[in-house]
Amino acid sequence: MNNAFLVHYLASNLENDGLRPDRPIPRRRVSSDPCLPERLPTTGFLQREADLDAPKAILRQLRRSPTPPTSPELETVESPTAEELPTHERRPSLSSLASSTSSIKSFGSSLIQRRQDKSQSSWKEPQPFEVLRAVERKDIMYLMEVRDRAFHLLVRMSGGITPLLHAMRLGQSHREVAIVLLGAFSRWVNNVQDEELQNPRIKTILKALRTNLKLAIDYGLTKTQGSDLTASFLQTSLIMSQGDTWVLGQANNIGLALRAGTEGHPVKTADAAVRKFATRELGKADLIASLADYIANATADLLMMGAWSNVCEVLELSQMPTYYFARDDRVYKAFVERLDEHKTAIQNKLSKRLKWQLRVLRTALEGRTTTYRSKVELLAGELDEGEGV
Repeated sequence: MNNAFLVHYLASNLENDGLRPDRPIPRRRVSSDPCLPERLPTTGFLQREADLDAPKAILRQLRRSPTPPTSPELETVESPTAEELPTHERRPSLSSLASSTSSIKSFGSSLIQRRQDKSQSSWKEPQPFEVLRAVERKDIMYLMEVRDRAFHLLVRMSGGITPLLHAMRLGQSHREVAIVLLGAFSRWVNNVQDEELQNPRIKTILKALRTNLKLAIDYGLTKTQGSDLTASFLQTSLIMSQGDTWVLGQANNIGLALRAGTEGHPVKTADAAVRKFATRELGKADLIASLADYIANATADLLMMGAWSNVCEVLELSQMPTYYFARDDRVYKAFVERLDEHKTAIQNKLSKRLKWQLRVLRTALEGRTTTYRSKVELLAGELDEGEGV
């Protein structure tokens, strides 16, 4: 505060009393310069930063910890006593729910069975031209019936064209038919049992499916109207139907890259292999955003299979089946099961680097709350560009 006026007043009073003190020199008045503090970030911004930084912090911790970290709070929390448990209203028992559910299912299954028996006698396998005609007429129900009874007709080439390619050539007006056919392909592939993959008939259908999809990809990328479906074409089974040779060869290559550590750039190597494998026309699809998720999914599968191939060489175990590749999250489930089954041998016999890579892959690829694109980006930051082990 500037008290010059108060000092002058006191001095004048002293002069009236006969005293003459030295006149004080008034100070320069302090100028007022108000400012507002910088506002805090929004809750949304803080949450996004936390979502980005938390996985990276976990992976950095894995470099120093022999096993995946656990939350100490979960280990120290005591279970509530009977007196502390809140009271709830009585709910139906599991057995009663199960019985009611089973009765509903049995009724539904019997109804479906009666309908199937009724229509079985009237069903006759259509000719290829009839399937193409159904595509032209957008007869979705008929195509679904063909899917359930004669799936091979949906991938058979007739007159140099397949039903999917025919739908794409008809343009945007028949785009929903192409999507329906694509969904039928995906459903068939995901429902094929492991033991059925050695069946010659199944192998023939897979080969026809691969040819069918390659034609659709080439046409879709050439005629931009179908390019937005390219990721779905790939996701159905193009890599899976490529054969054991390609999958095993790429898994071994990724295994070598993992052995070299960050200098081998295993994530970049796997990503490049997936982008290159399918068709030459795929090189034109770099700007198709929908491809990124599938490429990331397949890249993650290659990384896990490559890491496991390195484990097999040390522990003399069997390789992961190649037909697991590109089939939803089957590779990750098999990867985790094998890590748990051979936990002791892995801890005692593997190198420090390989154990770290296994921990990073398991932790980064866990869960479904984030996309495979973000998971692979996280892996690249750690396995390709991180400090390494």
